[in-house]
Amino acid sequence: QVQLVESGGGLVQPGGSLRLSCAASGSIFRFSTMGWYRQVPGKQRDLVASISGGGMSNYADSVKGRFTISRDNAKNTVYLQMNSLKPEDTADYYCNLRTVSFSNYWGQGTQVTVSS
Repeated sequence: QVQLVESGGGLVQPGGSLRLSCAASGSIFRFSTMGWYRQVPGKQRDLVASISGGGMSNYADSVKGRFTISRDNAKNTVYLQMNSLKPEDTADYYCNLRTVSFSNYWGQGTQVTVSS
């Protein structure tokens, strides 16, 4: 069973930075695609960024140039570096692991609030 534990959320002023981390249990991490999604109340959960097992990354248009996803396979951890944060980035952020057989696992979420 895969478990994902997120950390790093919090309150930040507009223009500030945060780094989210997601630690995964199990041995399938290095073969899996990792993603960060976000969700605000009443709306669907949207992809923010993803990174394949081979290191190929993909970003939502709204965060390109501001967010960077990375992974450390030795630590079974994926990161989301968020810079130049805007109030519209406020959401609950969820870590996702998708296996090669397309099974999905989710973390419990971490809240990010961008406000002055």
